[in-house]
Formats: sequence, C-alpha cells, structure tokens
Amino acid sequence: MTKTTHFGFNTVSEDEKAGKVAKVFHSVADRYNIMNDLMSVGLHRLWKRFAVETSGVKQGDKVLDIAGGTGDLSALFLQKVGNSGEVWLTDINNSMLSIGRDRLIDEGNPTPVAQCDAEKLPFPDNYFDCVCVAFGLRNMTHKDIALKEMLRVINPGGTVIVLEFSKVWKPLQPVYDTYSFKLLPTMGKLVANDAESYRYLAESIRMHPSQEELKTLMEEVGFDRVEYFNLTTGIVALHRGYKF
Repeated sequence: MTKTTHFGFNTVSEDEKAGKVAKVFHSVADRYNIMNDLMSVGLHRLWKRFAVETSGVKQGDKVLDIAGGTGDLSALFLQKVGNSGEVWLTDINNSMLSIGRDRLIDEGNPTPVAQCDAEKLPFPDNYFDCVCVAFGLRNMTHKDIALKEMLRVINPGGTVIVLEFSKVWKPLQPVYDTYSFKLLPTMGKLVANDAESYRYLAESIRMHPSQEELKTLMEEVGFDRVEYFNLTTGIVALHRGYKF
C-alpha cells in the first residue's frame, strides 16, 4: 500500500512530495530573498540572528546548516566560528544552494557546500558541534528521520537549532489567516510570478507541528533539554535541544 503524506492541504504519496517541494523552490529561488524581506517586513533577519546567538556557537566550532538555501544562516555562523571553525552549507535543492554558494563566494566567505537530503546526511557520526535548520523542517517528508540524522552527526554536548514557522497567538489567528491566504499569494504573483508556490508555503505552515508537538518529537528522537522560544507572537518558534 502506498504511504501518503501532506503537501500543503493536499494528500500525496510520500514518493511524490520531495519532487513537488523541489518544484516550489526551483520556482521561487531567484526571488526568494526579496520575498522573505517583504513577507516578514525584514523580521526574518532578526529571527535568524537570534537563532545564531541562541545556538551558543563559538570560535573553532563545526556547524551544519541544513536547508540553508541562500546562505543567510551560514553567513552569520561564519562570523561566529572564525578561521579555525567550519560551516557546511547544505540544501536538497540545487537552485537554492547555487544562490547561497555564489553569494558567500561573492562576499569573500567561501565555505564547503553539499547538495544532500536531510534524511540521509553524508556526514560521519559525532562530527558537528551544532546543526541548524531554518524554515526547512516543515517541508521534509519524514521529520523524525531528519531529526535522528541531525542527532547522529552532532558531537556529545552539541546543539540542534530548529527555526520554523509555528502556531500564532490565538487572538491574532484571523488576521494571520487573511494575510497568509489572501495577501501572500498575491505578493507571490506580483513579485515572483508564482502565486501557487506561496499558497503552498502558507498551507505547509498550518500543517507543521505546534510548538509543544515539535518539542515532544525532538524528545522522542533523543534530544535532551529541549526548549523553545516564541518569536513575534508565535508566528515563528525557535527550538533548541542537546545531545548528551
């Protein structure tokens, strides 16, 4: 029997989802950074800085940036780890990864890059001091498998940081829904010439686990001392867990 999963509000076979997600990000890659600034009114930059500061990464550390796309997090982590550290920028989507790789080179910060699936990381056990995934976990077919892989490649004492859209403060839900399902696709059409991809992105946020559900999933996978921080009334949440 074919296993199914969600793609936004639609039900698809597990084998189909990765291809559909890839199509979305191939489509939006060129306008991804511009749309991020417009969608969040620039707040995504503050969320990402908070994630890096909360990670506890220091000089000489090794960091894995999963679903790193256009390289925002990798650029910030490179400032933290210095010349003695190591930051790997990875993404399953070549269109996004190419933009991130070229950007870092242009900024004079070349760093190792790998196109890979978060559910099958090509890295050895106990290698990184920190693994970060920002706005990527909700697009993964098997979130538990991806989290287990993150746990596997982290050193004992290491940290995982998950920055992701989450469940907004309930009184704001009607306004947030109007923005997500009316304004966001319109912005996507006008700026990226792609309303459907941004409609999917809004739907995928609604299908993602809540703050408490993701905390529980991380604990079940094996992370210790899992906690989360609500940002901007819960529009985004930052989860942090440790490996001991």
